Amino acid sequence: MKRAIFVVLALFALVVGHPAYSWASAAGGGTHLDLTQTSVGYLSLLFFIVAYLFVMAEEFTHLRKSKPVLVAAGVIWAMIAHIYVSNGMVHEAEVAVRHNILEYAELFLFLLVAMTYINAMEERQVFEALRSWLVRSGFSYRKLFWMTGLLAFFISPVADNLTTALLMCAVILAVGRSNPNFVALSCINVVVAANAGGAFSPFGDITTLMVWQKGIVPFGTFFLLFIPSAINWFVPAAIMHFAVPDSKPEASSEVIPIKRGGKRIIVAFLLTIVTAVSFHNFLHLPPMLGMMLGLSYLKMLGFYLKKSYGKVAGKEGERRIKYAYEQDASDQKFDVFASMARAEWDTLMFFYGVILAVGGLGFIGYLSMVSHTMYGGWGATNANIMVGLLSAIVDNIPVMFAVLTMNPEMSMGQWLLVTLTAGVGGSLLSIGSAAGVALMGQARGMYTFFSHLKWTPAIALGYAASIWSHFLINAGQFNIQVHLP
Repeated sequence: MKRAIFVVLALFALVVGHPAYSWASAAGGGTHLDLTQTSVGYLSLLFFIVAYLFVMAEEFTHLRKSKPVLVAAGVIWAMIAHIYVSNGMVHEAEVAVRHNILEYAELFLFLLVAMTYINAMEERQVFEALRSWLVRSGFSYRKLFWMTGLLAFFISPVADNLTTALLMCAVILAVGRSNPNFVALSCINVVVAANAGGAFSPFGDITTLMVWQKGIVPFGTFFLLFIPSAINWFVPAAIMHFAVPDSKPEASSEVIPIKRGGKRIIVAFLLTIVTAVSFHNFLHLPPMLGMMLGLSYLKMLGFYLKKSYGKVAGKEGERRIKYAYEQDASDQKFDVFASMARAEWDTLMFFYGVILAVGGLGFIGYLSMVSHTMYGGWGATNANIMVGLLSAIVDNIPVMFAVLTMNPEMSMGQWLLVTLTAGVGGSLLSIGSAAGVALMGQARGMYTFFSHLKWTPAIALGYAASIWSHFLINAGQFNIQVHLP
């Protein structure tokens, strides 16, 4: 935080010291202005950094993260457009903004469908049923430690890592609230597992989704990261295992059933994923189009649930009708739009602000400078490892979008490497991922920044091991050049 404040002050000094504009045209046409050494460029950096300081301080200021980045995005593009219009270039900024908005629209519609399905399953008590089963299972603390981690690793590739982490944290608190040490260790384990599980699936994390939708990595190729991702989780989990209490919590007798239609919604979600993948792989259409078709599956299923409410055929009909009216009256009110309204709108607006703001910095010319320094000077391997370390401090979404905007010349293996590091690098600190930030609030006082920091060396060991395993497993097929000491 202190370093970021220093950067802000330094940039402010640069703005004051550069009152005049210094222009340069891009090669081949002269229709693109280089604003990196101008006041507009410095001010844009200033606005972006200040906005991100507010994002990082959300836990303390309670200012939702979408608000500062929306301001930054609007101001950055307004300044850019003003300069271009002043120089008689009235359409260049407009075309660039429309390109960024198209990228956001595809991401927005894809995520909106996925969030709607997750919310519908939550409303049907699918996740609560899983939680109640784990709570009443009677497992020991160590078994629960491994089971919650394993479930987080395998659920996050389908559901997002934030939802997965929150679900597993609810289980951890239900069985171990009286044991703060168990809660802290299990929350760390779940954060690492959820982030690692999301790294090998196009649906597991926003960064992998962006890479897939961009068409850089084919759908099936992501699963080559399965073993490196598993190692990333397993190494710190194995080290933390010995610190987990070897005792058994008191089991609960609570039973929560899945509401009517819950299992069918799960099937519809899987069919939606198949549809999106098929649209992208076989029809060469945006995956978002397949997801929107999949949304119609849920809408038709919701219509059936409302119309068939209380109408159950068979010899158990009367019993089930009675149960439906007494225990599950919400069937009658099932509404897909209610699930859609409960989507993480702050997160969706945050993505808009990030994509537009980073896109503006790229249009100014800063991303080309960064790309030349990192990928031209350091080499792809070192640059991609650094992307993961940056993701522990800054959210991996703007970092990955910046990499995609820079679009450096890399082999498939290097694109897989940056997908891996951006996905799992956020586990190094509790503030490095949405899952970690959310769990600090859910398990307040037990899972904290410093309780996570205590185990950062073990997590870093898993981070390094996952990178090396990627080199060993995928280097031959993708011709990765390894130049590490």
